[in-house]
Amino acid sequence: MLSGGMKQMDNYNIGFYGGSFDPLHKGHLNNIYKASSMCKKLYIMISYAEKRDHVPMEIRYRWILNLTKHLDNVEIITVEDEAATKDGYDDSYWKKGAQEVKKKIGQKIDVVFCGSDYENTNIFEDLYPESEIYYFDRKIIPISSTLIREDTFKYWDYLPNFVKSYFVKKVLIVGIQSTGKSTLVENLANLYNTNFVREIGRDRCEEAGLEEFMNFEDLAYNMICQKREELEAIKTSNRILFVDTDALVTQFYADFLINDESQEEKLENLSSAITNMHDFDLIIYLEPTVAFVQDGTRNEHMFENFEEYNNNLKKLFEKNDVNYISLGGNYLERYNKLIELIENRLGIKLSYI
Repeated sequence: MLSGGMKQMDNYNIGFYGGSFDPLHKGHLNNIYKASSMCKKLYIMISYAEKRDHVPMEIRYRWILNLTKHLDNVEIITVEDEAATKDGYDDSYWKKGAQEVKKKIGQKIDVVFCGSDYENTNIFEDLYPESEIYYFDRKIIPISSTLIREDTFKYWDYLPNFVKSYFVKKVLIVGIQSTGKSTLVENLANLYNTNFVREIGRDRCEEAGLEEFMNFEDLAYNMICQKREELEAIKTSNRILFVDTDALVTQFYADFLINDESQEEKLENLSSAITNMHDFDLIIYLEPTVAFVQDGTRNEHMFENFEEYNNNLKKLFEKNDVNYISLGGNYLERYNKLIELIENRLGIKLSYI
């Protein structure tokens, strides 16, 4: 038995380090990098079970693959079991797992790496009697996957950046023109120290000169690029991402900007396809309960008939089975209510930021 506090030269031929990595955290990563520097070849085994997993094995594989792809001596293997819970992972599963590991590696394992929480249990000594057992000190990075699963956002900084995007919560804010979407989205993104996705259509509208001059290509561009911006922004977001407007809102405008039936149908199909990809954790519909502000691009006719247009847009969301929370009131009331919703529904507290 070797302790992580003992100096060890990189004289191992084959090393093995396994776990569920559900989720992968910096403690795991620190151990992987140390183990890889001590072996000519390091095998990382992902243990997975459909009944027990919180994060799909394929996602965990991707995490480890991308965070070790610069290491030529690391190879990932996977071993499946049928244990329904961690507590149900008894001696029989341990033995079957060890047999599967040895079979997949196919050669003598010189060293097995594990955490110091297993020290004095003799589990690995019994399963791998032909190997040295090397224990990493868990106190160096005091975190566990269990703690992260209990409150991911409290322990956010223990997740590697590449892992974080999987857990980012997404908030979509929609409504008709001049309901304060853009300002609210940017205010919240600044407050939560994270990214936001602006309304792409505003840029295209400025290029066209006036909203009524926008054409089929403009609207299709808006739908596609809005989703693309969202997918890119989530990669570097801090716990939460705020999105201003979606494809359904663009489709709503297309209904009175486009007169060609075939083009209308194409835009509706595109909007439906993008909407079917929705995985927003919170969708907020801003009611037109604040003063209309003309920024040079907004439709005056819509302002004059805002109740009709507001109801039609909500009907479009309901037709597409999109659940939303309606939010009225003044600017301050909506701002405060959203902060409350983010904490109560998404588990993200301002004290965590």
